[in-house]
Amino acid sequence: MCQPCVSNVTHISSPLAIEISQARELSDALEQIGLTETRPTLVIVGGASGLTQNYFTRLQRLFEEKIVPLVEKLKAYVVDGGTDAGVMQLMGKARLKLGGTFPLIGVAAIGTVILPDRENTFADAAPLELNHTHFVLVPGNNWGDESPWIADVASTLAQGSPSVTILINGGAITLRDACNSIRVNRPLIVVAGSGRTADRIVAALEAEDADRQVNQVAQFEKLSIVELENDFHSIGKAIAEKLSSPSSQ
Repeated sequence: MCQPCVSNVTHISSPLAIEISQARELSDALEQIGLTETRPTLVIVGGASGLTQNYFTRLQRLFEEKIVPLVEKLKAYVVDGGTDAGVMQLMGKARLKLGGTFPLIGVAAIGTVILPDRENTFADAAPLELNHTHFVLVPGNNWGDESPWIADVASTLAQGSPSVTILINGGAITLRDACNSIRVNRPLIVVAGSGRTADRIVAALEAEDADRQVNQVAQFEKLSIVELENDFHSIGKAIAEKLSSPSSQ
């Protein structure tokens, strides 16, 4: 046990939060905030920038009509970046609206988020999305520092249970998130038609992208592509299959 290295559990409004400084502290930290069960785990990465109102509304529907009900049914964990923006905001609001009971864990670099009673000089610091149930605050002062931690938190939570990452829209940091899912050999679902990084990965299947990381993701053997169709059937089916299959881990 490296208990002395792990910061005390704190409350940010209603969610539980814990700060860690080293990867070896992760299991103990998750136990301290009550995350002790092994469950299927869904990682959500991406953004919601550069979308028309119509597409943004479709993403809202995706979370409310398909992702949240499915996660609730499977009693899964959900892990994301935890800030009040993009897909993280959509996830938190959808869980609240539908009365979800599953744990929703935000993983954020400590220097990039606004916390009570803590001064932050980072100009782009963001508030946490407080419909999350738990936060793991990790070292870092720049966007993207949380990326490897998101992958590792999900692996620690899932352990022997299946897990999958779904990528929606997103920018450069989302690409880094995808590469970290590949690092831990986690299956990756990319939502085609959701814009930006997601669509660049899909396009790279047809013609090589100038970015090495985009090509790396496109060539990942556990990559699945699903369309952002109106009824979201393919997306729900892909997530359900990955989270129900022992071979997904």
